[in-house]
Amino acid sequence: MSAAEPSHGAGAGVGRFAELAAAVGAVASSGAVGAVESVGADEAGAAASAPVSAELTVDDPERMHAFGLEVGRRLGAGDLVLLAGDLGAGKTTFTRGLGEGLGVRGPVTSPTFVLARTHPSLVGGAPLVHVDAYRLGSALELDDLDIDFEHAVVVVEWGAGLIEALADSWLSITIDRPHGAGPAQDDEPDEGAEPVEPRRVSLTPVGGRWS
Repeated sequence: MSAAEPSHGAGAGVGRFAELAAAVGAVASSGAVGAVESVGADEAGAAASAPVSAELTVDDPERMHAFGLEVGRRLGAGDLVLLAGDLGAGKTTFTRGLGEGLGVRGPVTSPTFVLARTHPSLVGGAPLVHVDAYRLGSALELDDLDIDFEHAVVVVEWGAGLIEALADSWLSITIDRPHGAGPAQDDEPDEGAEPVEPRRVSLTPVGGRWS
């Protein structure tokens, strides 16, 4: 897959999450990601046409990268992704694919020691700002990083409980690494190590940009 212009940008809120869920489902149906389940209900409890969340199974690091790429192709300036998951769950692998989908300059690596790293666009689009908020103690410390949320695509790891004070809309992605899983998806596996186990990924839209 090659990098592409994002199909949505600031202000394009109507139906965005439903379209994203459908796109991920299309990738999954081709065997690139895994099974996708859209979760939502109408007043009668039946499946709703506009899902309020989506869940999928990602089998391995290559498919995690492909999933990130598919998400990245649908992001634009002003979009915020809140990324959660244990160490080694695959957050950096996902973000690397997202950066490729946006068409930004790489390599995309974990910004643990610099807190935030900006990757300029190579295709005239929005830059990617990749934030690791693990060592931040408050929303004020995150705000002090002076991130340009309006004109960039921002991915914040470990940002739950912090980002809520700075933004009113974001896409929440949680990667669940099963207990007893094989080598971390962000690490090089040791020779003879057990295979990487599938990850369960949940996507939840928050706020008007993803309604």
